Amino acid sequence: MADVVGIAQDLIRCPSVTPTDAGALGVLERLLGDAGFTLHRVTFSEEGHADIDNLYARIGTEAPHLCFAGHTDVVPPGNETAWSHGAFAGEVKDGLLYGRGAVDMKGGIAASVAATLDYLAANSGQPKGSISFLITGDEEGVAVNGTIKLLQWAAERGEKFDHCIVGEPSNVEAMGDTIKIGRRGSQSGTLVVDGVQGHVAYPHRASNPVPDIAALIVALSGDPLDRGNAQFQPSNLEFTSVDVSNTASNVIPAQAKARFNIRFNNHHTQETLRALIDARVATAAGNRIKAHVIWEPSNSDSFVTKPGSFTDTVVAAIKEITGRTPDLNTGGGTSDARFIKNYCPVIEFGLVGQTMHQVDEHTRVADLEQLARIYRGVLDRYFA
Repeated sequence: MADVVGIAQDLIRCPSVTPTDAGALGVLERLLGDAGFTLHRVTFSEEGHADIDNLYARIGTEAPHLCFAGHTDVVPPGNETAWSHGAFAGEVKDGLLYGRGAVDMKGGIAASVAATLDYLAANSGQPKGSISFLITGDEEGVAVNGTIKLLQWAAERGEKFDHCIVGEPSNVEAMGDTIKIGRRGSQSGTLVVDGVQGHVAYPHRASNPVPDIAALIVALSGDPLDRGNAQFQPSNLEFTSVDVSNTASNVIPAQAKARFNIRFNNHHTQETLRALIDARVATAAGNRIKAHVIWEPSNSDSFVTKPGSFTDTVVAAIKEITGRTPDLNTGGGTSDARFIKNYCPVIEFGLVGQTMHQVDEHTRVADLEQLARIYRGVLDRYFA
């Protein structure tokens, strides 16, 4: 097996905080280029956002085509003096590899590259089909110049993917316990209640939006959106802030706002979900409260990859290496799989995610090596 720890260290040592690449894609270009991959470094731009470098690499021209997808950008390390090991040092101590991105998700990328190099070395340098890497530098940011555009670029070139594995840290407690076969969608909005500003000593001359928005928050939080189903947990609406933009204690504010986010399952689309919430607001407001919702744009719908031969292949490889039969799960947040699902069936399987985005983010070296062996098992079965 190729040196998966060394590859992960080389990636971690590139301080690629979104939107900076800091040489991370270059590490992959050298490894994959030496193995015979055709490489494309593609930069996308959009007004108001930083330019983002992305990488697409492919070896082989025939089907089946398996794609490994991921991101080399990472979240900021925060207070680096709080780290017991340098945030970008890639140090190994007591069997643990430390560094920002070790779990999310440079470790996952390193494992997929190591497994692929090992597979190619054992098969005369060519897959029995095609293997590609779809790597972005914009997953932890606003995600407008990354995977979504790279997929469009690839499609315009005639690239067709049969299946995709995203190396996000899917496991909860131990390697092999969870495969993400889907995700709930995400929709954010702001509840706005209009009142009439006035002096607190003369409330009859004003209309206070504060108790009104409190009543609407209770109403929207009280009734479930759905009860979930066999593949998804129930949708949930969570208020995250309340603001009246008022610094005076003797003034009734003119307006109150409350931000919220909904994680929704496949009982809803963005359109039906918005209509449902708008209707509930109208009912709770009645004829007295002046309220409406400002909806934010969203590029995150719910999706699920139905279990079948592809998931069976991944499950078999996991079970062989770890002895565990993974749970096929749709929980958690969003990932770039929400874009990939429009092009091919996609699952997420990577490291244990307990330390991602934390100070002293780390992965067990044994887990990293196991993940590489699992990916190698997937490749053997996929192209058998």
